[in-house]
Amino acid sequence: MIEKKSIDYEKAVLIGIINREQSEEKVSEYLDELEFLTYTAGGEVTKRFIQRMDVPNPKTLIGSGKMEEVQQYVEENKIGSVIFDDELTPAQQRNIEKILRCKIIDRTSLILDIFAQRAQTSYARTQVELAQYEYLLPRLTGLWTHLERQKGGIGMRGPGETEIETDRRIVRDRITLLKKKLNKIDRQMETQRGNRGALVRVALVGYTNVGKSTLMNVISKSDVFAENKLFATLDTTVRKVVLGNLPFLLSDTVGFIRKLPTQLVESFKSTLDEVREADLLLHVVDISHPQFEEHIDSVNNILSDIKSSDKKTIMVFNKIDQYEHETIDDDDLITERTGRHFTINDWKHTWMEKVGDRAIFISALNKENLDEFRKRVYDEVRDIHVTRFPYNNFLYPEHLDEY
Repeated sequence: MIEKKSIDYEKAVLIGIINREQSEEKVSEYLDELEFLTYTAGGEVTKRFIQRMDVPNPKTLIGSGKMEEVQQYVEENKIGSVIFDDELTPAQQRNIEKILRCKIIDRTSLILDIFAQRAQTSYARTQVELAQYEYLLPRLTGLWTHLERQKGGIGMRGPGETEIETDRRIVRDRITLLKKKLNKIDRQMETQRGNRGALVRVALVGYTNVGKSTLMNVISKSDVFAENKLFATLDTTVRKVVLGNLPFLLSDTVGFIRKLPTQLVESFKSTLDEVREADLLLHVVDISHPQFEEHIDSVNNILSDIKSSDKKTIMVFNKIDQYEHETIDDDDLITERTGRHFTINDWKHTWMEKVGDRAIFISALNKENLDEFRKRVYDEVRDIHVTRFPYNNFLYPEHLDEY
């Protein structure tokens, strides 16, 4: 008899800091995202701790009073992990582990863990492993507590340092090996991209969990893995798509996120070559998310980092079926009208108006406005193709039938 399997989520608490750079509202938004990351990694958040402090404690990030409060909660509720929204230094991580006696994870470590779960191909696994080793290298001292180096005394001198130095050398050698392996794979992928011929290249970009893979499946009629979790897609997927009589290549790339670890940005820059070499970008945005404007800024910053911000772009506002706006009663003279109260039509008359016909509103899941979306993509791809190959214009006359 097959037993029914149930997923046991590990209990976790979140810790955030309010300071001059992060307001209370901003920290709440970051912790919402951190909770979603925790859920994606297989954890269940039972409580959040937030402390207001101008200068973080150099030893433990948070103050001693708040640390005692966290310690009491961790012991009483058998918490497995304490997750900090801000990146911890190696020394802070060691100090906090001594006090709380449980797993101490920061945002960077959590994202690396999710990436390790999601990596399917050899290329993605190599990229993630490289990022993990680069993150681990300065933190190796905390892994050798079994040698009891801190106590000192007779018989306790030397071996700890020797073990750590040996381990550091092993990690550095591994990092060098992984970088060589990535360079080799990069050359192979560059050859693959070169062999794709002169087809126009279109890339889906956007924040994580905005529906890029779902849109990819709808347009290309393929079966790319899509799930309502962060970083469902790590491996770049490329499909040949034909709209009307016009073929082009469509690629689905890894999603971006705020506070993306620098190790991952470096490791995944080669994956983003699909974006660099694209002729057209489809910037997918989850308009139902309260902070979608900040998500747009985060994506634009990363596009700027990889020198792709000047590419021809169509803004695709997805999930219009899930969009809900707050309402203000007619007799309410106190509440100030903000973006939260805008309907989709109201949004179209804000800064989005400047985007003009380069903005389109769809629902990939419910297939709303997809005909208009396909036509827009078709027109853009056709213009690029005709510009590149003017003698080929007769092969692709205007084709306005159903796609």
